[in-house]
Amino acid sequence: MIPIERIIEGGEDLFLKAGIKSVTMDDIAKHLGISKKTIYHFFKDKNELVIALVKKKLKDDEDQMSEIISRSENVIEEMINMMKCSEEIFSRINPIVIHDMQKYHPDAWKQFQNFKADVLIRTLEELLIKGIKQGYIRPGLNVKIIARMRVAQVEWGFDTGQFPIAEFSPWEVQYQLLEHFNYGICTLEGYKLLDQYRKLHMNKAADIGLSMQQ
Repeated sequence: MIPIERIIEGGEDLFLKAGIKSVTMDDIAKHLGISKKTIYHFFKDKNELVIALVKKKLKDDEDQMSEIISRSENVIEEMINMMKCSEEIFSRINPIVIHDMQKYHPDAWKQFQNFKADVLIRTLEELLIKGIKQGYIRPGLNVKIIARMRVAQVEWGFDTGQFPIAEFSPWEVQYQLLEHFNYGICTLEGYKLLDQYRKLHMNKAADIGLSMQQ
């Protein structure tokens, strides 16, 4: 792996554990077993590293969403696959990272806001429109409002004032919000199909957990 990729991944490892503010370039250098001079060869400061990390993660997320859409048979399967994808992402995110990015790294936060507007909301609008045509999503929904509401839900779920880390698992909060959203937008046919996919997913997860214990 080339140094710049190692540095970005090393920064990500530490940021997810402790937040951005408390991690120094020295910490990253020690974590990777390299000199701080090597890091500064690629990034002039921590802010530049954070921006590079955010750009990389957003590109990865966009590619993952495109892959999910391409291999799903219908919009309900897309929603379930998005849920599985979200579980992997949200289970790793420390809400402090979101707070630190907003407060101390406005350029990186702007990257996320642009991604939210240009990719997330647009993708959700397209998913809702497709689901209405397939008969699984309620036709009376205003897709522009509902897509923005869903993205706002995700941000709200990381608000540690509403959901203190000591009391709430970030993934559990996001899962409850996502499940509430999914069932709320479905027609009766969509609800039935979503329930089938959800039970299948839960059974597979239980089987994997059982096999790991054996």
